[in-house]
Amino acid sequence: MRSTILYVMTVLIWGSTWLAIEFQLGVVAPEVSLVYRFSIAAFLMWGYCLWRKLPLKFSAKDHRFFVVLAVCNFGFNYLLLYWAQAYLTSAMTSIAFSMLLIMNIINNRLFFGKSIAPRMFVGAALGLAGIVALFWQDIRTFDLSSTAMLGLGLSLAGTMVASFGNMTSVRNSKNNVGVLQGNAWGMLYSAFFLAIYVVLNGGSFTFDFAAPYVLSLLYLSVFGTVLAFAFYFILIKDIGPELASYTVVLFPVVAVALSIWFEGFELQPSSMLGFILVLSGNVIVLTPFRKIKALLLPNKAVQPVV
Repeated sequence: MRSTILYVMTVLIWGSTWLAIEFQLGVVAPEVSLVYRFSIAAFLMWGYCLWRKLPLKFSAKDHRFFVVLAVCNFGFNYLLLYWAQAYLTSAMTSIAFSMLLIMNIINNRLFFGKSIAPRMFVGAALGLAGIVALFWQDIRTFDLSSTAMLGLGLSLAGTMVASFGNMTSVRNSKNNVGVLQGNAWGMLYSAFFLAIYVVLNGGSFTFDFAAPYVLSLLYLSVFGTVLAFAFYFILIKDIGPELASYTVVLFPVVAVALSIWFEGFELQPSSMLGFILVLSGNVIVLTPFRKIKALLLPNKAVQPVV
């Protein structure tokens, strides 16, 4: 039950951040907005950890992994994705980022030797096919001869960086590093490194006091960062990175629903097909084949399968 609740909350929160990010673009540079976002998140995480009197002292080796976590999950992966969106639509960036599911499965095998269940490939294939169907109108206009290829490369690079961050979280959990404490250090390091990046590139720490920017910044900091990352890393610890990362495939479903409600997005037949494929893939990834067979063939003996 806990994993189900965390799973749903992660999907809803991160799916809605696509809409919130729209209000962050324009006046303030993306890297500066990220400094603000992770500074607020780090302040909240540290305050909570100190209030709960959680241990925050770790070895130098652990701190090296906190730095990796900061770079991969709380900072520069976001920069790569923001840069990619200069060449791609948000739909295309979402499709590329949904490859995190496959990357996590492969990296979990490479770094931790965990076997890959056949159903993972079937479910992932359906999920990715669903993403393609959801945004088919955008894919039709994709021009291989344009700079969109650069955008795709940046998107995939940002996704791979995020996958390495997921593997770092797995390592931290295996070494008894609490999710909250690891996130607190990771967010603090992220804000610090992003601020250095802004300074070295001659950027300025401007701010937009308009309500949409401030409210979206607070939402992204508190819900999109503090709560969602905590939920997600607990999921990684409980059900593994390959299952937890399937939330990424569902993000566009939430994003489309919000777009229909707030922006008047018209649902096309290809979008309906996408919803069906994504949800079907989700069921397959999360349900072992033996349980599916037992459900479909309740009166027949079912041999154990992955």
